[in-house]
Amino acid sequence: MVKITFIELLVNVSWISITLFIIGIGLLVVEMFEPGFGFFGIFGIISLIGCIFVTASTVAEGIMLTAFFFVIVLIMLGIFLFMVSKGKLPGKLVLKDAESRDDGYSGTLDLNEYMGKAGVVLSTCRPVGNVDFDGVKLEVVSLGEFIEKGTAVEVIEVEGNRVVVKPKE
Repeated sequence: MVKITFIELLVNVSWISITLFIIGIGLLVVEMFEPGFGFFGIFGIISLIGCIFVTASTVAEGIMLTAFFFVIVLIMLGIFLFMVSKGKLPGKLVLKDAESRDDGYSGTLDLNEYMGKAGVVLSTCRPVGNVDFDGVKLEVVSLGEFIEKGTAVEVIEVEGNRVVVKPKE
């Protein structure tokens, strides 16, 4: 059994292996800072695998190189995670502009204006149905009861985009 040390393996490395290694690691670094998994990650991994096949002449050397690459990738991942924890990410990965109601953005409609308003049921509430509030059609929920089409209702609760109605007395 021939024992090969890592240093002996590195002495016998060709320029093709070095090129494939640098390209592979470079592509993986780019992949860490680009959103998603795509071209850079796939070709970085292919380049590192190619480096292993070009460099290693035995299975033992291949395993040794694979372990070496794995350690390097883990170190790079550790550096990336450290940067994430300190908030030092590239601009592409961080949303800097926030949208607010003052800017005219609203994730959901503000339905609080319908509190106490009266409307007419357009489709039977079982317990969900549609109600017309002065020309505005909204999906509403009753308190568990059926409310027939054409019944006058009033809004008794608004929670986010959930509007609760009951028959008007």
